[in-house]
Amino acid sequence: MSNTIWTPQPKQLLFMQRPEYEALYGGAAGGGKSDALIIEALRQVHIPHYKALILRKTYPQLAELIEKSLNYYKQAFPGAKYNDSKHVWTFPSGAKVIFGSMQHTKDRTNYQGQAYDYIAFDELTHFTYEEYSYLFSRNRPNGPGTRVYIRATANPGGIGHGWVKERFITPAPPMTPIADTVEWETPDGKKAKRTLKRIFVPSKVFDNPALLKNNPDYIANLASMPEAEKRALLYGDWDSFSGQVFTEWKNDSEHYEDRLYTHVINPFLIPNNWTVYCSFDWGYFAPFSAGWYAVAPDGVMYRIREFYGCNGTPNMGVRMDAQTVAQEIKRIESEDENLKRFSQIYRVGDPAIWASQGTESTGALMEREGVYFEKADNTRISGKMQIHHRLKFDKSGRPQFQVFNTCKHFIRTFPSLVYSETDVEDVDTHQEDHIYDEFRYICMRNPVTRVQETATLKPYNPLDTEEQHTNYTWYSKY
Repeated sequence: MSNTIWTPQPKQLLFMQRPEYEALYGGAAGGGKSDALIIEALRQVHIPHYKALILRKTYPQLAELIEKSLNYYKQAFPGAKYNDSKHVWTFPSGAKVIFGSMQHTKDRTNYQGQAYDYIAFDELTHFTYEEYSYLFSRNRPNGPGTRVYIRATANPGGIGHGWVKERFITPAPPMTPIADTVEWETPDGKKAKRTLKRIFVPSKVFDNPALLKNNPDYIANLASMPEAEKRALLYGDWDSFSGQVFTEWKNDSEHYEDRLYTHVINPFLIPNNWTVYCSFDWGYFAPFSAGWYAVAPDGVMYRIREFYGCNGTPNMGVRMDAQTVAQEIKRIESEDENLKRFSQIYRVGDPAIWASQGTESTGALMEREGVYFEKADNTRISGKMQIHHRLKFDKSGRPQFQVFNTCKHFIRTFPSLVYSETDVEDVDTHQEDHIYDEFRYICMRNPVTRVQETATLKPYNPLDTEEQHTNYTWYSKY
């Protein structure tokens, strides 16, 4: 009689064999992700000082993982004991597998001073990058002879969708290692560096024949969901997911030239008779965002330039002081081909920059450098609705807003915004929403009431003469 307790399916085996320091498994529902994490934690339990940590966002979400461990671990190691109050498995060797949570970012300090050879995040998109990256400092050996590494699973969606996509999905095709070289200075003043690798291993329900055998209707269940959820959970589409705020967003590079049914376009020279704005959202520890927008005579808005204060780590600012930011804004406006031709650029800023706690406000410091803002309308829900209006396509395939493909941070952060769990009508403010905020300000400064249908008599050409552009209402911008 066979005593086999669990056998990996081909995609699970690929995931579990990866040598990279970080590996993300999944992308769609039903791929056997949780099983792979649970079993992988057993790899080193024969080593007495080995410790593993398996995380979910909240303790109640751990129930399914713990149930799986109760099924597998006791069979594989009859001498193993589970402490229900501490959520810890102790194996005959003395090794431990610990189940934990991090409901709030501040909870990461619960793991301060601890060391874990293996750290696993189930549903990584439920975590912020700050929470994920903090656990790197806890990922270290508890003694000789252990392998130290991080594993995670995820479906598209959730507050962490944007940074997970940016870290694992966007940089390289699936199953392609992504390398980062980190550098530091040693105590004796020498330079040291090391290359760390990560990888995305995709998995779909079609890779899980055991599930399909037990539940033949599971694919039909996924296919019957609303389109966004179906694309994410059935096909693992990272551009469509449950909870996405601006489902109207479309970025299709095949349409850059004709500009139809896409929000992302190639740059062009802005006609002199358009109006140009700068919108600003302040941040020091978090990123600041300055965005420049051109508004055509028919009201269509274009994001044409951005200045974003991010240090390369998601949602982390560059700690640039207000006066330096103001100087950079002036420099950009004096050098950019699309801005320097305009003698008047209208600026709107977050009203909070004029707040003062006994010191000179951010707004006042920027005014010292000759950069003035009018106070933006910060009404959140109305601003969000203005963005919805602008993103909609009219019958001829034209939206009221488009963004130059050079605005990389807008394209990176805006489509990934999700709804708040506590205020279901609003955007979750714990994510990287700084560009979204300044986009709201400019939309409230130039409100629209509905998608407009305009005449299309000839193709728009950015190289047309100023006289031709004056009669712009007879031109299609696409």
